[in-house]
Amino acid sequence: MKAILHADKEWGIGKSNSLMFSIPADMKFFRETTTGNVVVMGSNTLKSFPGGRPLKNRVNIVLYPGGEEREDCKIVHSLQELFAEVKKYDGDKVFVIGGAMMYKTLLPYCSEVLVTKVDAVGGADTFFENLDKNENFELVYQSEPEETNGYTIRFTTYKNKNVKEY
Repeated sequence: MKAILHADKEWGIGKSNSLMFSIPADMKFFRETTTGNVVVMGSNTLKSFPGGRPLKNRVNIVLYPGGEEREDCKIVHSLQELFAEVKKYDGDKVFVIGGAMMYKTLLPYCSEVLVTKVDAVGGADTFFENLDKNENFELVYQSEPEETNGYTIRFTTYKNKNVKEY
């Protein structure tokens, strides 16, 4: 399992249950990386999508305790149920996409974290753990800075040196 997100200079990832930045290069990277794969999210992330509909061309697994079954995505009600569902897929094709509680809960189980770093402060009210200060994670890839939509971004990959089994 992997995580994918964008973060500002303070590791902020969201504001008012939404993204802080609209950066086409980041959205393209997200779309190309997750299309045809599995995305794992919490119920608030699902609700934040247009019309509360899951992402197209992906298997959408939503941790939603008490949530009703749906035809358009797989609703799981507990962490145990989530892990049982995720085990049905190749772990390299499973991406945690939010929100903050899902990232916090599943981070120890992620082999990699793909972070688009935005060189700005977005006024976040939701944050991701600073992986540069987490001894279990190592920065293994960092792209050259890229100017896009008024922002400087870098695509980075962190490897988890101590992945928990699920």
